[in-house]
Amino acid sequence: MRKGGKRKSTSQKQETEVKASSSSQENQKENHKLASKAKRAKSSKPQPQPEYFEDKRNLEDLWKAAFPVGTEWDQLDSVYQFNWNFSNLEEAFEEGGKLYGKKVYLFGCTEPQLVRYKGENKVICIPVVVAVVSPFPPSDKIGINSVQREAEEIVPMKQMKMDWVPYIPLENRDSQVDRLQSQMFILSCTQRRVALKQMNIDRLKKYEYCLPYFYQPLKEDELEQSTEVQIIFPAEQKPEFTDQLIEADELDKDKKDAFKEFVKEKVREAKKVNRQAREARKKALEEMSEETKAAFENMRFSKFYPIPTPDTPDVSNVKAPFINRYYGKAHEVL
Repeated sequence: MRKGGKRKSTSQKQETEVKASSSSQENQKENHKLASKAKRAKSSKPQPQPEYFEDKRNLEDLWKAAFPVGTEWDQLDSVYQFNWNFSNLEEAFEEGGKLYGKKVYLFGCTEPQLVRYKGENKVICIPVVVAVVSPFPPSDKIGINSVQREAEEIVPMKQMKMDWVPYIPLENRDSQVDRLQSQMFILSCTQRRVALKQMNIDRLKKYEYCLPYFYQPLKEDELEQSTEVQIIFPAEQKPEFTDQLIEADELDKDKKDAFKEFVKEKVREAKKVNRQAREARKKALEEMSEETKAAFENMRFSKFYPIPTPDTPDVSNVKAPFINRYYGKAHEVL
């Protein structure tokens, strides 16, 4: 009897162990199912898409780096409101381009023009870049001139906080500037806009009347050949222009003699200026080396306008070769 009881006890023990094992396997299966569901739920979340940024072109900011000389300070923001494309300028410096391997000096300027944009005619301040191919800086001076000013000034660039500085392409900006033999120079201005509020109005206006100056000693200046004399005769109420006074016969009788003497004096001054200019040019030519003469003869001016894009005004119809009164016309307009 006792032996039979032992077998029964052993059988119950084995049955319990089987049930426990079966329960453990079921728990493992359930845990596996839960883990699988959690994994599927986790993997079903939307994965963030990788962002791709277009690589910057090596000379992409060249046109912005060249200071737009003579542009009114409050117009600068309007110049940069568009993402102008000067890839034509960039390509000129690539292998096979017009400026490849050459020493080039670049300055900026702006031209307000009426152009069509988004179905409307608008006056847009168009940025332009002038490239001067030369073995040396074309000038270290700036001309200050306008219709409102009685006489022009030719002053050193540094007086207006301007100078030729090397332009460093993007791929070289981690290198030391003094170790790079730059072939590209831009006319830069270090005048800070935040300091304009403390500047007197005459000094402020000078920046707006600035023109990049250039003197070509191999060519007689137009002013040297001119026989015209611009005269503003001071009157009590307002300045009077000579031709207007003569045509309208508005000059007072008591001022005629004074007016005649005023005109003669202005003519004498103009003749003196022209004579001094011819003498200075003659002296410069006599002292100039043949190498320098050849450099002036081979100087070339290229004028670059932005190319049309869907996001910018099309300026194709307003391109012009004229640069300014000192540089004259560009050899090439692009």
